[in-house]
Amino acid sequence: MTNWIFLRGLMRDSRHWGDFPAVFRREHAASERLNIVLIDLPGNGSLNRMQSPSDVHSMVEHCRRELAARHIQPPYTLLAMSLGAMATVAWAERYPQELAACVLINTSLHPFSPFHQRLRPENYPSILKLALLGGSDAAWESHILHMTSNLASERERLVARWSEWRRQFPVARANALRQLWAASRYRAPLQNPPPPMLILAAAADRLVSPDCSRRLAAHWRTDFAEHPTAGHDLPLDDGPWVAQHVRRWLQRSCNNRPR
Repeated sequence: MTNWIFLRGLMRDSRHWGDFPAVFRREHAASERLNIVLIDLPGNGSLNRMQSPSDVHSMVEHCRRELAARHIQPPYTLLAMSLGAMATVAWAERYPQELAACVLINTSLHPFSPFHQRLRPENYPSILKLALLGGSDAAWESHILHMTSNLASERERLVARWSEWRRQFPVARANALRQLWAASRYRAPLQNPPPPMLILAAAADRLVSPDCSRRLAAHWRTDFAEHPTAGHDLPLDDGPWVAQHVRRWLQRSCNNRPR
């Protein structure tokens, strides 16, 4: 049984994986038994009343405590996006013995990429407008969907669903700022952490430049794959592509291990 831990990004929670966990499970059903565990970071989703940590390493400690409380023991295999991927790298650096492998999706890490690539400048005006002047739940979620997805179908249904989730578990402005602060402060190690890593990117990501993932994969010499048309939320835009690439990567890794 493989314990897969899925981590989302800024101000998102486990519900935003949508049907991807089911897609992932079906793709891997013939090759391995999965225990998929979805964890919310403090301040998001069902943990929205908690204070978000102002540093990424504290997010890692939260995840480890949560897994221990659920009696889920390492080794873990992590699949994570954005801020969740930063936490994954910090986890792999500090506790490499706990992780069997890591999949990083559309992440951006200092010092490998400049700020204007980690958050594309064309997003600044609308983000500042919503942050300073406010907006309805639908306005926020419509803008987030525009920034993060290129291919998602039934976009109106998604906005309505995400808006309802925002009303149920709103992310406090202070927590949003703390998460942004934590992401901006985190500095990844120059040397890649020991666990095997696969980096996935989306060539048409409008939120984060795919150069961030390309540069990281080249520097760390990790396995890398890039989707030609998807946006930042790659599991939303093409979940089957993600699941297939992860399965093939794991199979290659197992075949290449010394016996």
